[in-house]
Amino acid sequence: MQWDHVFEDLEGQLAAAWEAEQQSLAAEQERLRIAKLSLRDRLRAAADGASDLVIELAGDSRLTARVQLVGEDWCAVTGTDRRIVLLPTAAITAVGMSAADLVRTTAATRPRSSRLVERMAMGFVLRDLARRRVPVTVRLRTGSALAGTVDRAGVDHLDLALHDPGVPRRAAAVSGMRMVPFHAVASVRLDAGDPLTA
Repeated sequence: MQWDHVFEDLEGQLAAAWEAEQQSLAAEQERLRIAKLSLRDRLRAAADGASDLVIELAGDSRLTARVQLVGEDWCAVTGTDRRIVLLPTAAITAVGMSAADLVRTTAATRPRSSRLVERMAMGFVLRDLARRRVPVTVRLRTGSALAGTVDRAGVDHLDLALHDPGVPRRAAAVSGMRMVPFHAVASVRLDAGDPLTA
């Protein structure tokens, strides 16, 4: 009878050790999965939830917005004024959200999408804006803003024709030209139209 208690105790200890090991393995697997998540993955998960985020950008600007689309190196958000703003992910310095949303963005992500928009680089989107002649406001990382129309976009910069907001790009309205490296851009707000469609 005494041996029965010994074996029961030993069996209980082994079961507890096995359970602890399984929990440890599961926790380690979860840490490894989260370690592979990128900011782009988390922003894509935030887009699926469509909650308001507080996005802090280089140049000390802050934007309350909802993520709409996520591209290769940018995301499109809509602010409280409903305008679309393109944000290079390299210009994002912090993203504020509720604790529940923060955890949700680490949840198992959907498989990588084959949607074309997710493979588009910022330059591709800016070239499309140039083709459509969409007026924009480019906020630089220095904090200054330039209003105008993107004339061209190269591999690492854009040419911006400066003119007053709300005025079509006409030669007589252009007050100057700027060549802006992509790394200097904090955001690009579309001042008219809705050319980004999923």
